[in-house]
Amino acid sequence: MSTLRVTAEVLTVHEHPNADALELAQVGLYRAVVAKGAYRTGEAAVYIPEQSVLPAELIEELGLTGRLSGSRADRVKAVRLRGELSQGIVCRPKALADVDLARAAAEGTDFAGVLGITKWVPPIPPTMSGEVESAPDLLPWVDIENIQRYPDVFAPGEPVVLTEKLHGSACLLTYVADEERVYVSSKGFGAKSLALKEDPRNLYWRAVRGHGVAEAAARLAERLGARRVGIFGEVFGAGVQDLTYGADGRRETLGYAVFDVSVEIDGQVRWLDAAEVLDGELPLVPRLFEGPFDIERVLEVATGRETVSGRELHLREGVVIRPVVERYSAVTGGRAIAKAVSPAYLTRKGGTEYE
Repeated sequence: MSTLRVTAEVLTVHEHPNADALELAQVGLYRAVVAKGAYRTGEAAVYIPEQSVLPAELIEELGLTGRLSGSRADRVKAVRLRGELSQGIVCRPKALADVDLARAAAEGTDFAGVLGITKWVPPIPPTMSGEVESAPDLLPWVDIENIQRYPDVFAPGEPVVLTEKLHGSACLLTYVADEERVYVSSKGFGAKSLALKEDPRNLYWRAVRGHGVAEAAARLAERLGARRVGIFGEVFGAGVQDLTYGADGRRETLGYAVFDVSVEIDGQVRWLDAAEVLDGELPLVPRLFEGPFDIERVLEVATGRETVSGRELHLREGVVIRPVVERYSAVTGGRAIAKAVSPAYLTRKGGTEYE
């Protein structure tokens, strides 16, 4: 999940191909449907991204009462309007009437707090929760930004790897070699440096024990001389999310696939290619493409059918993009990594979005 920032952006406005009264305002590579004539190319406006939760007064001001998602109709979600995908909201709230939005766009000012906008937090089903304990040694996962929001994370032609993004629940495991200690957590608990105490009923512990993840981490620590090893995997199947990949999260056929690995060696934490260090040790997310970065190619690979089951059972969520050689990104302010999500996934009916 990406970070929440509500910023002013300089727009590029396009015609809506199917509606005379509507236009498309482009932010990054996202496009949001807007009223015709409301904005012009080169002008600045506020962009409210997907997964934002809006206060009631702002919803009313924007004329969106009863039109947003969630049980309280207050969450921004991708929708199709007259056949065009609309991602996020472009607006000029009254609360910012005296703000120079062009200057704010140049400075990257975040208006989330001023506007009372918060980030939607997915609910945690009982099987994904449990008793927690402090885990200061837990290696954390990082937020992944959408390449359509930040298209400059990668340079054209840069060697990248695309892996399939799975719709499940992230399982964080940290092995501490000098203590022979194992910490298991979810993305939400992990962000708070909390680990789940072992429970045979817990989804993540079942995946870890069922696939020998802790043992694989211990072997990797010994091989690399690492003090800590973090293995990040997706747990999936029926009962976890609506996309199942032919697995069943309620039974022994619970699905699990590693998507990332980090290690601490000589006091430095670095990221490793899971396929290079764990191939043959643990199930891995499918590798869909390796080659020069091209945004059109990335968006093409992000669509289509899933490849995990080998049977194309349902649509693909998207892809995660990484450089072949790990590096820092000034765009993200950290690791160079991004995701691209399928429009069909974003607009599917009856989808679940648990942690």
